[in-house]
Amino acid sequence: MVTPPRILRRFADLPHGQMHYREAGRDQPGTPLVLLHQASGGSRMMVPLMRVIGAHRPVIAPDLPGNGDSDAMANPEPTMADYAADLALFLDRLGLERVAVYGFHAGASVAAELAVARPGATAAVILDSMGLYDLADAEAFADAYIPTIERHPHGTHLLQVWHYVRDTYLFWPWFQTDAQGTRGVGLPPLDEMHDKVLEVLKAMDSFGAYYRAAFLHDKRAVLPGIAAPTLVTAGRDNSQAGHVDALAALVPGAETLLTDGIYQPEDAERTAAALAGWLDRVLA
Repeated sequence: MVTPPRILRRFADLPHGQMHYREAGRDQPGTPLVLLHQASGGSRMMVPLMRVIGAHRPVIAPDLPGNGDSDAMANPEPTMADYAADLALFLDRLGLERVAVYGFHAGASVAAELAVARPGATAAVILDSMGLYDLADAEAFADAYIPTIERHPHGTHLLQVWHYVRDTYLFWPWFQTDAQGTRGVGLPPLDEMHDKVLEVLKAMDSFGAYYRAAFLHDKRAVLPGIAAPTLVTAGRDNSQAGHVDALAALVPGAETLLTDGIYQPEDAERTAAALAGWLDRVLA
């Protein structure tokens, strides 16, 4: 049995402020893999993947600006290209000249932008559970999906965030709390829920900008510019699984894969093993 690597937490100084990140497997051979989290959360959710993949290659998972423990950018309405540019500065700060990149939900848009902006420095791309919407639907989601969270002297905002995080697992979209909106994937372990709620609370004034940038990201314009080997994937029960084939058709030579997802620990372990196998093949 492979011993899971130790996961370290660090900060990097960037022009916009500090970026918090997790890393593991620094002494492992091979091209490092950068893991990019979804909106409303941070690198904490990448830990199950890091435990598996970090046993075989270096892995780095940053909190993108305005999420988790990372400072927000000065621009209150950043685009996905802005997040990718900040990520590029982060990689330069760490001295990483060539990386593979994995993005989950919103993180997939950042991964795509990085691959287009830095084709020579991007060895492989994994786009996990990326959405693909018509412009009108994207704008409607951008306006409706971001919760309004205001501090209350009775602390009711703390309960609001707990219910919001819970409902993002149970429903799609999270505010459609009826049978039609039920996702059927269940809740993660309570300690995982607790940790994600803390990440959202820490960034509750700024994580909405990441959501908005993700919904408004023009994937149809960006994805054809990816030159690196690309895997378009999603959990079979993920709300975005139906977009996999359409997204893959936009990326020259892209492969597709449906997985068990990453929300439950056992599922994440199997998914990580499948992703690691694909990386080993295309980066050999």
